[in-house]
Amino acid sequence: MKKIMDFLFGIPMTIVSGIFLAVSLICMIANIHLQIDPAWVSVIISGVPMLILALQRLILEKWVSSALLISMAMVASIMIGEYFAAGEVAFIMALGAILEDKTLEKAHKGLKNLINLTPTKGRVISPDGKSEKIVDAKEIKIDDILRVLPGETIPVDGFIVRGNTSVDQSIMTGESLPIDKNANDKVYCGTLNCYGSIDVKANAVGENSSLEKMIKLVEEAENNKAPMQRIADKLAVWLVPIALMIAIVVWLATGDIVRGVTVLVVFCPCALALATPTSIMAAIGQATKHGIIIKSGAALESMGKVNTVAFDKTGTLTYGKLSVNEVYQFGKMNYEYFLSLVSSVENLSEHPLAKAIVEDAKAKEIPIRKIEEFVMSPGKGVSAKLDNKTILCGNINFMNENQININNEIRNKVLEMQRKGMALIIVAVNRSCEGVIGLSDIIRKNAKDVVTKLNNMDTQTVLLTGDNNNTAKYFASKVGITDIHSDLLPVDKVNHVKSLIHENKIVAMIGDGVNDAPALKTANVSIAMGTIGSDIAIEAADIALLGDDISKIPYLKRLAGATVKTIKLNITLSMIINAVAILLSVLGLLTPITGALVHNTGSVLVVLNAALLYDRKYDQDIVHLEK
Repeated sequence: MKKIMDFLFGIPMTIVSGIFLAVSLICMIANIHLQIDPAWVSVIISGVPMLILALQRLILEKWVSSALLISMAMVASIMIGEYFAAGEVAFIMALGAILEDKTLEKAHKGLKNLINLTPTKGRVISPDGKSEKIVDAKEIKIDDILRVLPGETIPVDGFIVRGNTSVDQSIMTGESLPIDKNANDKVYCGTLNCYGSIDVKANAVGENSSLEKMIKLVEEAENNKAPMQRIADKLAVWLVPIALMIAIVVWLATGDIVRGVTVLVVFCPCALALATPTSIMAAIGQATKHGIIIKSGAALESMGKVNTVAFDKTGTLTYGKLSVNEVYQFGKMNYEYFLSLVSSVENLSEHPLAKAIVEDAKAKEIPIRKIEEFVMSPGKGVSAKLDNKTILCGNINFMNENQININNEIRNKVLEMQRKGMALIIVAVNRSCEGVIGLSDIIRKNAKDVVTKLNNMDTQTVLLTGDNNNTAKYFASKVGITDIHSDLLPVDKVNHVKSLIHENKIVAMIGDGVNDAPALKTANVSIAMGTIGSDIAIEAADIALLGDDISKIPYLKRLAGATVKTIKLNITLSMIINAVAILLSVLGLLTPITGALVHNTGSVLVVLNAALLYDRKYDQDIVHLEK
């Protein structure tokens, strides 16, 4: 049945329906009488699926939709022999459905990609650590000890029992930096072991692991999120009984059933059916010119009503790229020589902090030299020799292990830089601490302006991030967000979005990472960074910013608001035309055929008004922000 309905509702068959309807009109004008009215083809192609859809919504979904009113008018017209009128209202509604379907895209691929991230194998080792066996992930049990080598994905949630490393857990928390991990630290399923070999004791496996729970969150959000009813269908709840009541009263009062049927025909919300999809298609075309892909008409309508915007941090408010933010020296070593020592040592490291330091040195044309005796301690730091000097670069634990004196001045500076959300590399030369290098993500230049503009539009801004509290507070203060939630896992982001929705907020969530996908699915409207964002985040979102330019968010909100206003204006216009047509029908001045032609005037006006959205200017602020 569904295949048949999809076929009849498709573009080719709707074109065929329109052709036969036109032939029926020509025959009627030319007074040509055929044995079977060609409009019957339009009724079968466009009308029968409409009737089935209306009954399904009414009986199965308890939903009084605009399709029901169309179906009533169509059936009534057929009963009195007005086949052209029946075919016409069915065709117009089918045309509106096609326009609306063109604005919708299904986004199930993201969930499939997320499932593909689930580890399928694990290396289980014996309690003494001398033997190991690779098994299917589903065979791993709680308390099993697993060895995870550098570059491998951790197959369970658990705690490190042996070894040190750095773990890229951006899939879970969105943090831009790998996190140093030591014995007794927690690790998550699906995260990547970057450097050292570690042994992990499993404490959550299979469907209880963090990654599987995140997959379930996406599935639940996708399945439970109620489809937004179109404005036209909301009006249909009271349009249907009113139309039916007026038609029956007119019939009983005049004794003329044709007048009653004419009332149903002119009451048909054909212009109403076109009001939403035509406006949305024009707005989507407008947005596309600015590099914004809007996948859903419902999302565009919701965006116009958004009063709360929740931002992820990394890759959204920031560029998601590390850079050297501050270099502080404790000794009197020459600045360029100091940077040359550090970058030469870090040049052999694969750590993102090391790469950022080397990149900064190259940009400053600092010489990077050949070193000796390079040693890497996973999750701690690196050491090497250069110019007969022993250079250590790493975290404070690495310095303590190597018995480097960390005095109060150094500790205070480290704490100060950490409060600013920086990741730190402490540098010691010949057992003396020479300095500390602070690295951080870069805030997008227009982030503060965007937050300010949203606040000026009476829109609340919220930060939801997996980063630690110090980092979150620092970045939030720079862009002007005061509602901050840090150290969040995917389920925490979902819960915060749900709590905002429960407060009757209309929430737009903006993110770029895999960890954002459940929250994106949960929000009323989801926006993904389309260039740097993960495929899963983009597929989960309703809207994608192709240029990763968040300055387009205020423009998008304003465009969506204008679209909703245009839809409402179009509906009002169509209702006024319908009201006049109803009056003429009651007076007997219109027949079902002339009534169908007259109320099509409303459809034409609605389409023309919607088309104005395409060229209207909403981008002044974009130009201002980019400057």
